[in-house]
Amino acid sequence: MTHRLFTIGHSVMQSSMFLEILEQFRICVVVDVRSNPQSQRHPQFDRVELESALPKAGIRYVFLGEELGGRPDDPKAYGGDGLVDYRARRRSYAFQAGIERVVRELDQNDLVLLCAEEDPLSCHRFLMICPELVALGLEPLHIRKGGETESQRDAEDRLLQCQQLDAVAGASLFSSDRETALENAYVAQAKKCAFRIDTAELYRW
Repeated sequence: MTHRLFTIGHSVMQSSMFLEILEQFRICVVVDVRSNPQSQRHPQFDRVELESALPKAGIRYVFLGEELGGRPDDPKAYGGDGLVDYRARRRSYAFQAGIERVVRELDQNDLVLLCAEEDPLSCHRFLMICPELVALGLEPLHIRKGGETESQRDAEDRLLQCQQLDAVAGASLFSSDRETALENAYVAQAKKCAFRIDTAELYRW
């Protein structure tokens, strides 16, 4: 794979800064992974606005919120507590179809996965999507505030530290221990950050 895979959360960024960052990293495709790409506070990142503005800058917009969004419409993606089960969602046909689309796009261009949260550790793009991409041998690079970058490995180390699993962070010699700890850390972090639906809604589907 010769093309680069980035992620970014728009947060409170101005549209001009967003475009500057896309140009800085020579990104050709924006893959929107928000389930509901609308924002009253930041309308410049509404889907209709991006579909209009990005092509003018020579950047293609791809919406994959239905496949890769953090608020899926599939009741099988939710646990009994109403929380999105990221591991269950990754096994779904829709999610896998979305991942396949990302890989096809990546065959041709550098691309970025777009969501809302600035910090990857608070976002499903890192907690739900990135583990699947890593399993395919891809290495996402996270664009942070001000155009700084954080590697997937560094983000994982930060996650381990947040979950008090520092012993296997960094250059640990025990890769199996690190993999197990990471899986546990992802689950624990998801319980804090994943979307939760009213359990009454589950019975209406």
